[in-house]
Parts: sequence; C-alpha cells; structure tokens
Amino acid sequence: MNPPPTLLALPAFADNYLWLLHDGLDAVVVDPGDAAPVERLLDDLGLRLAGILVTHHHPDHIGGLAALRPRLAATKGLVYAPAGEAIPGPVHTLKDGDRVELLGLGFEVMDVPGHTAGHIAYMQRDGAGAGQAPWLFCGDTLFSAGCGRLFEGTPAQMHRSLSRLAALPDRTQVCCTHEYTLANLRFAAAVEPGNTAIQEHLELCTAVRASGRPTLPSHIALERRINPFLRCSEPAVAAAARAQGATSDDPVAVFAALREWKNRFR
Repeated sequence: MNPPPTLLALPAFADNYLWLLHDGLDAVVVDPGDAAPVERLLDDLGLRLAGILVTHHHPDHIGGLAALRPRLAATKGLVYAPAGEAIPGPVHTLKDGDRVELLGLGFEVMDVPGHTAGHIAYMQRDGAGAGQAPWLFCGDTLFSAGCGRLFEGTPAQMHRSLSRLAALPDRTQVCCTHEYTLANLRFAAAVEPGNTAIQEHLELCTAVRASGRPTLPSHIALERRINPFLRCSEPAVAAAARAQGATSDDPVAVFAALREWKNRFR
C-alpha cells in the first residue's frame, strides 16, 4: 500500500500559498502562480509532477503554468481548470460535479462563483487516509475569517458559494491561498466584538505568525465560529451590517454590507 499523501504549503509572492500534495514519488500542485518554489521542492524531494489543479484565472494562481508544463509532459499529466474561465491551454476543463483522480485520491469539483465568475473548488474527502480530515482547496473564495473580493460575481453568488462550503463536514481543512488571517480576524473582531472565539483565535494566530508559521489550513467548524461572512444570519452580525448600511437582515444584504465594509476597513 502506498503511504498517504503529504500536504505542504509553499509560500509565494507576498502572501500566497501554493498547495502541494505528494506521495514520495509524484506530486500535485494547486494554483501555481509562481513556478520557482514548486520546481525547487520537486527537485529537492525528487518528485515528478503528476497534475496541476487550478481554481480560477488570476495571475497569482496561474503564472507558473508555462514553466511547469515540461514537467507535466514528462508524466503525461494534465492541467485541470474551470470550464468557465480563460486559462492558457492546453487544459482539461471541469464543471460542478466532476471528479479528478490523482495520487490515488478523488477530488470533487464544486462551482463557487463570486470572486470570479467561473471559480471552482476541489474537495478531497479522504484527506491523508482513512479517518483523516478532508481537504478543501478553495482558492480565493473562502479565507480564514474572511472571503475573497467580488471582482466578477454578485453578493448573492458569493453568499451562496460560501454557504455551500460552510455546509461541508466540520473537520474539513480549509486550504485557501492567502495569508490574510490576522487582518481578517481584526475585521471579524470589529464586526463581533463580543465573540470570544475570534479573540482567542487572533491571539493564537498572532503567536503562530510571530514564529514564522502559516495560520493555514483552517477548518470548517472553526470558520463557522469566527468568519463573519459565514455568520450573516447571526443577530450580532446583522446588527453590525445594518450599522454599515445594510437595508435588511436578509443574509445576502448582510453579506453585501460586510463585504463593502471589509473593502475599506483598515
């Protein structure tokens, strides 16, 4: 039996993470905006590149594709990407409900528009093996204590996408692609100053970052407690949103007001 895959977060740019899974022989990388850290790790560990998973079209998620394609060619691997987005080819396009098999694992495709119009996420329900926590590779849709900006989608789309992700199993590990956690928690604390879970996680993550470690992955159960964008039906969150211009307690209206507030929050 092959060993369960190992999950690694590769820092890139100012605050990106490129997620890489490997089984000691082959590797899969998610959203390789920069090829350099991927190539270094592949060479250091003697790994072959078996596939690339792309969540959306922004340059910091696809900028390394061209440089990594020769390594894919050596294994006859593919770039998997959303059908609704313009990704430099060749790519194998995916839509909601599709499944990708890599490293002996099955990745379920979920449409999660909002940040971009065709954004997808990849849900791997088996994690590192039987009984282990699942992995969610969600790009820029869901962040720890936050969510992506709405560059192409609507508040209704993003709220629906986030609600879908929030309904995943509690232990699902949230492998998002930016180290925005501290800033997001400061905003969350402004939205819900009485939420002790936010304050406790802010203290923890402050210490984690001071030691040079990533705050990710998070997990869904935690996000339901600390992420204001997953808590739009909570009375305290709705009240804070009304103070920022929300016209009703409808969760989409609350979400829209929160997202606008976060855009200007410092």
